[in-house]
Amino acid sequence: MSEVLFYHLTESKLEDALPPLLDKSLERGWRVVVQAGSAEKRDALDAHLWTYRDDSFLPHGTDEQDFPQDQPILLTTAPDNPNAAAVRFLVAGAAPPPLDAYERVIFLFDGYDQAEVETAREHWKRLKAEGHQLTYWQQNSDGRWAKKA
Repeated sequence: MSEVLFYHLTESKLEDALPPLLDKSLERGWRVVVQAGSAEKRDALDAHLWTYRDDSFLPHGTDEQDFPQDQPILLTTAPDNPNAAAVRFLVAGAAPPPLDAYERVIFLFDGYDQAEVETAREHWKRLKAEGHQLTYWQQNSDGRWAKKA
């Protein structure tokens, strides 16, 4: 069964928190799919991942481009997994697909967006009822992740 993590953003924005998590996933040899709740958010993340640091970028593509199966990080709005990712990030209120295909599923949600908080709670309740093992992480005052549940 997939490891399911909920990351509650309270000290930084998605655009600041996501790239280091993607870096760590690639360091572990994992292919990643990032599912956004809208095409606008997917496209904003696409632009951001090319420029978030001056000295490097995260290799990625979107489901709107050719050869999505070749991308180490694929940005999408769809529930499929064309790059055979082991890790799935769900951001900006994206609804999860079936989780069985993934080693790890991470919900990243903005603690200052009430709709995202409510959506995350709904997903937590449903997945818990289905028997998934869930962990909840929240940022502390210096932006580090602290396990809360």
